[in-house]
Amino acid sequence: MKAKEHSPRCLRLTEHIINMNPAHYTVWLYRAANVFALNLSIPDEIAWLNGVALRNLKNYQIWHHRHLLVEHYYPQLSLQGPSAIAEFAASEQSFLRDILAEDTKNYHVWSYRSYLVSKLNLFSDPAELAAIETLLDDDVRNNSAWSHRFFLVFSNPAHSTPGLAASEPDPKVPQEIVDREVAYAMAKIRLAPQSQSGWNYLRGVLVKAGRKLATVEGFTNEFVKGLGKDGEGEDVRSTHALDLLAEIYAERGDKDKADLALRRLGEKWDRIRVGYWEWRRKGLEIGAEA
Repeated sequence: MKAKEHSPRCLRLTEHIINMNPAHYTVWLYRAANVFALNLSIPDEIAWLNGVALRNLKNYQIWHHRHLLVEHYYPQLSLQGPSAIAEFAASEQSFLRDILAEDTKNYHVWSYRSYLVSKLNLFSDPAELAAIETLLDDDVRNNSAWSHRFFLVFSNPAHSTPGLAASEPDPKVPQEIVDREVAYAMAKIRLAPQSQSGWNYLRGVLVKAGRKLATVEGFTNEFVKGLGKDGEGEDVRSTHALDLLAEIYAERGDKDKADLALRRLGEKWDRIRVGYWEWRRKGLEIGAEA
């Protein structure tokens, strides 16, 4: 390395050391330098890397190396045209499907996937959205898949405003896309009302669309019946629905109902977080005074 030697023997040495210690960051960087200096086939290097990745699921360095390879390879792909990019994208999506089958919530894999979507402009690729829907069909509680779907839909340069944060409304997003995402979130929430993932996604869609939370009040009421009634009259199928109702009531200025919803969360339906719900109730009082 000191002599900056780039040769087949150096490449073999990096492979040997990586087999002994796949977390050796310096060796990964030296391997990349050899691959680029020797002008080796990037698809061949990625094929080798796939095996290493499947044997070391939680290793960050592997995904950083893949990132470097794609950055180096992309100019060549661009010269070959859209069909070459599409073929490479399909190959990467296939491998991502395989590795996520081993670990569906691997942060490094999801981070790389977001990078790949941006680099290859896969925002409107039906295969990418279909892959995420398959993962959510398998596990509706997969926070990573929900997050990637939000990125895929609301960061699409074809219908989003550059530079806006995820929590900022975007008037450029078509209403038909918003309606589609609201309906999708509702369908998944009905499958698992007590999973927070779908509720968070629904909130995010409404915020991105600039819509009031009250637009889903009817849906939210499906999971909360008889709020405040004594005995068996009160039925809450989702604490997340009751939390959202509290915000809906506060949004339209009904402080008493918002307070009731938060109080019942602390008293009965989510007692482990009673301190949090009481803090939220105090926030209602401060807001009313202001």
